[in-house]
Order: sequence, then structure tokens, then C-alpha cells
Amino acid sequence: MTDSRTLKSVCGLFAMAVSAFAQTPRPAAAPLPPDDAWDLEAPPAPPTPPAAPRPPRPVRIAPMAQVQTPVPPASPTPPAPVAPAMVPAPPAPPAPPAVFPDDFDVHVQITPEMQFKIDAAVDQAERMRFELADQVKDFTISPDVQVKIDAAMEQAQRMKFEFADQSREMANAAREAAKEMAMADKFGKFAFAPQVAMPNPMPMPAKVMNYRGMSDDRLYSSGQNALDNRQWDQAVGYFNQVISRNGGRVDGALYWKAYALGRLGRRDEAAASLAELRKSYASSRWLDDAKALELELKQASGQTVSPEAESDEELKLMAINGLMQSDPERAFPLLEALLKSSASPKVKRNTLFVLSTSNSPKAQALVEQIARGAGNPDLQVKAINYMNERRRNSSGNNGQILSEIYAATNDTAVKRAILQAYANMRDKDRLLQAAKTEKAPELREFAIGALAGNQGTPELWQLYQTETTSEGKIQLLRYMYSNSNSDKLLEVVKTEKDPKVREDAMRVLASQRGGVSSDALVSLYSAETEPRIKQSIVDGLSSQRNAKALVDIARSEKDTKLKLRIVERLSNMKSKEANDYLEELLKK
Repeated sequence: MTDSRTLKSVCGLFAMAVSAFAQTPRPAAAPLPPDDAWDLEAPPAPPTPPAAPRPPRPVRIAPMAQVQTPVPPASPTPPAPVAPAMVPAPPAPPAPPAVFPDDFDVHVQITPEMQFKIDAAVDQAERMRFELADQVKDFTISPDVQVKIDAAMEQAQRMKFEFADQSREMANAAREAAKEMAMADKFGKFAFAPQVAMPNPMPMPAKVMNYRGMSDDRLYSSGQNALDNRQWDQAVGYFNQVISRNGGRVDGALYWKAYALGRLGRRDEAAASLAELRKSYASSRWLDDAKALELELKQASGQTVSPEAESDEELKLMAINGLMQSDPERAFPLLEALLKSSASPKVKRNTLFVLSTSNSPKAQALVEQIARGAGNPDLQVKAINYMNERRRNSSGNNGQILSEIYAATNDTAVKRAILQAYANMRDKDRLLQAAKTEKAPELREFAIGALAGNQGTPELWQLYQTETTSEGKIQLLRYMYSNSNSDKLLEVVKTEKDPKVREDAMRVLASQRGGVSSDALVSLYSAETEPRIKQSIVDGLSSQRNAKALVDIARSEKDTKLKLRIVERLSNMKSKEANDYLEELLKK
């Protein structure tokens, strides 16, 4: 009996200790991400204040009688009689299974903050497109400008995918944390579950670059943009693609690849790239820059370049810019030395811009020398662009200088920059000369596109008179939409022997802003025997909403297919002449 009482006392003390421990406040669990960042199939638990004490749990001790902490009863009950012996407690009900599923379905959503950054990047790309379109006014956007627009849009798209990947990783981490805590709660160990810290900030995922469909120029430009943003690994990837294609910009790609590798601290690989440049391109204009870069790599001893060192270059440039405004003679040699150094492409471009905006004769002479080829090809293109921007403040001989450079170079990028300068200067004579003599198809098409902005396109008609191939004539006609000479187009439709050329000329004729008289088109339709030309005339009249002319040719048309085509066009016009004719057909 004494042993039974002792055992009962010990059990009571144990129960009181467990109850006191259960009533102590439990540590707050790590906060989970918001609902819009991840979603779980299990129903969410009701919200509980993190610091609230947990209610005491009943403690069961089997196989002896159940001992509970005293709880006030809901209603008074008579005291139970004291049993002479301990009665085995009824078996506890089985614990409910965990509601948390083993297979989680995470639905990733981009957070508002991420979406704001994505939208801002897309808006910036759109603004660039409109600003550049305003600069070229009524001329077509050049391929060089389009490269910049595409690069901006591609960067915005990459940002979207990066944020989506980051959100997905955060959701996975939250899912694992929630699963661990739920499983701990299932076994009564929730209070002892480890606090799972959310990764903040998440490491950026590795980028998987897609180069499919990108031209050499676009790859090269994207590599330059990556250098400007200090994305060295991406820059190496872009320039490797240019090198593997073995096009016209491999020497420049080898140099900038070495530059990016040097910034990453991979000195041996950078030196190998410069050695390949010297070996394969012994007469390249990048060799002087390569010597300066090689000297810098030896001094760096394999160390990566810190962001502070990169910022120092720009701070120096700002200081020189201020000095250039106040004392050009003192600043000029410093800027000239920067252009010959291994500075970043951004710093060199800014240096050249500072020189181009100066009224110092020495500065203007240096910009002209670089435009003529004294520096590397990238700087030459920039110097040509800056000369074009300063044409209003120059002595007026920029056109002649650019003409001499165009005749002396075979670099496609340099020639394209000069053609763009001609277009901005509205130099139709030099554009016409380039369109007549240029052998490269893309450059000739660029010149033709620049000439197409002139009302009546008289220069294109000069080219048309000397063109002997059907393909060349069709190419010229397709630049004459909306603003060409209607009389000349009508003459082509009447006299041209090639049906394809006549068909294209008819489409262009129908698109003219001034339009063509109904009588002329009806007369042309009556004399025409080629069905496709007749269809083009019908389509042209339909686009002009010329119901009267369509009704006139429909009355005399014997071909059933053509007449059905005309009636189908009239049925969509909703005009009085069209409705009268349709009613006439119904009364027959």
C-alpha cells in the first residue's frame, strides 16, 4: 500500500511538471512568405498570435490511470468514488493523420515589387524606341539603332525570367520549411522544431543564354552592353559566339573577351585571347589596345577589378570633363591618354563624347582623326556618330569628310554609320551615289530605305530606270508605298513585261495617298487580261473605298470568280453606291 501511494505521488508530481512546461510560451516560428508568393494544396491553419501561450495538453500515461491537470468542469458533477485499485485507462484515440500532403504543388507568382521592376525595364525600352524614332524623324530606323532596341527589350525579358526563377526558389524553401514544421507537429514536437530561416536575399540563378537567331552585330552589341553593366560572364559568352562564327568582328570580340576575362581575374585565359588576336589578325587595329590591356593584366597579377576601381575611372572622367570646360589645353592630353589606355568601352565612349562637344580645335582634330580610323573600329563608329551630332556647329565640311572615309573603308559597321549620318543630314545626293555603287546588299538597301522618305521618291525612280533585274525593280517598288509618283507607277503597270513587277506596281499604285482617278483605274481594268493584275486593281479600289469604280467594273465583268470578289468587297463597304448595286443584283 505504501508503494502504491508513493508511486501515485511521483506520477502526480510528474504530471504537474509536464503541465507547467506545456504552459510556458513557445518560441515564435519563422514567418512564412506571403500567400501570393507560394500556394499549398493543404488548407491553411487558423492564424495564431506568435507570442500567445499554448494551451496545456492532456498527458496520458499508459497503462496506468490517466492523470490530468485540474481543469474547472463545465457543470458540477458528483465526486467519483475512490477506487480501491488503479483502473486501466481507456485507450487514447489515434492521432489524426497530418493534413500536409507529401506532394506539394507550388504555384509561383511574381510579387508586385518584382513586377514593378519588370514593367519599369519594359517602359524604358519603349521610351528608347520612341526617342530613337524621333531622332531619325521620317527616315526608317537603322539596323544599328534596332540592335539597341532589341538589346533593351531582351534585357527586360531576361529580368522577367530571373525574377520568376527567384520567386520559384523562395517558394520551394518556404514549402520545405512548412512541411518540416507540420511533420514535427504531427509527432507532438512542434515546440521543439528548429527555426527555419528564409534565405534573404536569394542568390541570383545562373543565366542560360540563348543566342539563337542573333546576328553577329547583335551579339557584339549585346556583349558591349554586358560590359557596360559589368556582367563579365555574359560578355564572355556573347563574344565567344562572335568568335565561333568567324565573321567580320572577330578581332574586336577577341579583345573584349580578354578584357572581360581580366575583370574576372582569369589572367591566363585573357592572355591566351590576346595571343590569338595577335596571331590571327596581325594587321588588326585592335593591337594597340591589346598592348595596353596586356600591360594592365601583368600589373593586376590575376586579381579581379573591384567596383571601386571601375568607379574611379568614371570619377576621373568627370574631373577631366570639368577641366575641359575651363582649361581645354590642360585637359586635352589627359583625354587623349584615356583613349589610348585599356579603359572600359563606356569610359572611352564618354571620353570621345567630351572631346566632340568641345570647341577646341585640337579636340575636333582628334575626333576627326579617330573617325578616319586612328583608333579601334568601335571608336571610329562613335566618332562618326558624334561628328553627325555636331554638324550644325561645324564648318559644314562633315559631308565631304564622311564621303572620303566611306570610300576608304570596307568595314560594314563604319559604312552603315556614315549612311545614317547622310540620312540625318538629308544628303540625298550621297545616299543616291551609295545606292548606285554599293555592292553589299544590306548597305544598298539601307541607302534605298533612307531615300524612300522623300515625297515622290525621285531618286528611287532614277535607280529604277537603270535597274535591269526583276528582283531589283520589285525591291525599289516596295519602298515607294504611299508617297511615290502615281503617273510613273501607272506607266509601269501599263508597259512592264514582267507580270510580277506589274502586280507589285499595281499594289503600290493603290496605296498612294493622293490616289488615282477612278476613270484611270476602270480603264486599266478593262484593258487588262491578267487575272492577278485585275485582282490587285479590285483590292486597291476596295482599300480606297471607291465603291463607284467597283460597281462600274462589276457591271462589265464576265468572269464569275472576279465578279464574286468584287461583290464581296462591295458588301463590306456600307456605302450608298454599293447598297444600290447589291439591291439591283437581288431584283434580277
